[in-house]
Amino acid sequence: MKRVKINAWRKGIVTKNNQYIRLLHEGVSWIYPFTEVTEYDMTKPFKSGMNLNVLLNDPGFVNAVTVVEVKDHEIALQYENGLFAGVLVPGKHVFWKGLIDYRFVTIDLNSVEIPESIDRSLFSRKELTPYIRTFNVEPYEKAILYVDGKFARVVEPGSYYFLKNAIPVVISRADMRNIQVEIAGQEILTKDKAALRVSFYAQYAITDIIKALVDNKEYDKQLYVVMQLALREFIGAWTLDELLEKKEAIAVYMAEHTAEKLEALGLKLNACGIRDVILPGEMKDIMNQVLVAEKKAQANTIMRREETAATRSLLNTAKLMEDNPMLFKLKEMEYVEKIAERINSISVSGGSQIGEQLKQLFGAKT
Repeated sequence: MKRVKINAWRKGIVTKNNQYIRLLHEGVSWIYPFTEVTEYDMTKPFKSGMNLNVLLNDPGFVNAVTVVEVKDHEIALQYENGLFAGVLVPGKHVFWKGLIDYRFVTIDLNSVEIPESIDRSLFSRKELTPYIRTFNVEPYEKAILYVDGKFARVVEPGSYYFLKNAIPVVISRADMRNIQVEIAGQEILTKDKAALRVSFYAQYAITDIIKALVDNKEYDKQLYVVMQLALREFIGAWTLDELLEKKEAIAVYMAEHTAEKLEALGLKLNACGIRDVILPGEMKDIMNQVLVAEKKAQANTIMRREETAATRSLLNTAKLMEDNPMLFKLKEMEYVEKIAERINSISVSGGSQIGEQLKQLFGAKT
């Protein structure tokens, strides 16, 4: 017989010619000659080149270990004393009992959703990242989740985690902020057959993401066509002069005539308007000539009105002076004063008659 000592927190397996004999526990044991003992650390998972099925036929070995069987479509999360330790892949895994408190959580990889019992903080661990796919929805977005090609649910802003497997998972995002679309360079005929090129803008927002992304394809292109047709309808109902005078009415018209169609697209029109109206070269020259003629006519009207007012004022003044000689004399002196302001010097001649001449010039008549 051969004496063998197994130290604390270790186990020993006795074999003979690579055949399992029995399990040895802590302490001193006696074994037969020509047998071998292999020791195992109880703090580590049991790994051996021996056939595990043979070992599991021994009740003593079965009572000393915990066996975790992970199927082909599963993984298992391993916890030691309450702390995450790793991921077990498909196969049989054996752990020694008695020293470490083991716990195992099995996850079915055939499912897409991760069980809520799994702590989200583990999703970033390198052991789990090969089995998890991550999607992020920004704060200004909403998204539609498709699982295996089918609509699943509306996804709010945040981070989302799904198991990685053969089932396709797709997230279709939509920007929920105010969006502007330009409808530029539209060649349109007015009611009086004037050809215009119009640039139009519209601001809209998504109100129903299911209608926008699920019920309709390329809602933004459909919106463009709806606005384009409504714009043509509006301009075609007015003459050029009416259109230029009532450009502001386009916003009210577009809001009223596109509301139902936009609602079907899951959209809402917030603002719109004509940015530019471009006339053809010949039409532009004609409009400029009309504008110049109108301005000239306005200028002539103003001049005539001012001349009439000035003449009327002179007539009133003349009537007052006719009835009041003193007022006439004051007006005469006012003009003399204005004339004197423009004279630098006065030359007089006539000797003793100078005084009489000045008296006649500036004096009062008797």
